[in-house]
Amino acid sequence: MSPIARPLAITIDCHNPRSLLLFWQQLVGGDFVNDSPDDYLVLEDVPTLGMMGFQKVPEAKQVKNRVHLDLDVPDIEEAVERSTRIGATRLGIVHEEPANFFQVMSDPEGNEFFFILLK
Repeated sequence: MSPIARPLAITIDCHNPRSLLLFWQQLVGGDFVNDSPDDYLVLEDVPTLGMMGFQKVPEAKQVKNRVHLDLDVPDIEEAVERSTRIGATRLGIVHEEPANFFQVMSDPEGNEFFFILLK
């Protein structure tokens, strides 16, 4: 059976699309598409993700994300240290699972993401 759709982009709702885009660009790479309107900005060619969008919304984040990005890293502590320098926040401790270790993080607007270290 063929799929109904194919993923196009991951979009993050936020108050300041430009600032959040610059944070995520430093975190995961990609090229800033600067011809977008200021209420929706795009990173293209993000390795393994394709596109990331940053959509301006009026409401603040209220609860834990139902969807988050898992980011593969070679060293969790180094990833935590480097990402906190650009505005990320560490949430809790490193957790160990049978196949990996993970660290919950949040971006400058509170959106959670995970650093994953595979065993």
